[in-house]
Amino acid sequence: MTARYGTPPDAGRRYTLRPGAYAILPRRGALLLTHQDAPWPEFQLPGGGIDPGESPLQALHREVWEETGWRIAAPRRLGAFRRFTYMPEYDLWAEKLCIIYHARPVRALGDPVEPGHLAVWMAPALAARKLGNPGDRAFVARHVA
Repeated sequence: MTARYGTPPDAGRRYTLRPGAYAILPRRGALLLTHQDAPWPEFQLPGGGIDPGESPLQALHREVWEETGWRIAAPRRLGAFRRFTYMPEYDLWAEKLCIIYHARPVRALGDPVEPGHLAVWMAPALAARKLGNPGDRAFVARHVA
């Protein structure tokens, strides 16, 4: 069974499964995160939804590049968690299945291409407190100690 973080699902609500791939990206004592402005400002692990026809690793590489401008190497799956949330940008109640990887950021290609995103380097201990959802915080706390 996959761990669940955050608010429990509402019994009477229908949720759409939304799998995604996300990365813990350490380099020189810091983690590469993304700061997303909307729908509310928060720090996140870079990553996002897996598009139809995409593998989790393809989505991971694409999403990290879109949200940070960086290319990554050597992704290794750490685990997964679920969370139930409303996604206002899609007007969707989602059961997010978050697959978490550890990877190495190898090269900055430019600024993020995803609107409203900013690449941010942060100390791991601070990231474990500042990330926007409890699942991301738990994985960072466990895997960068």
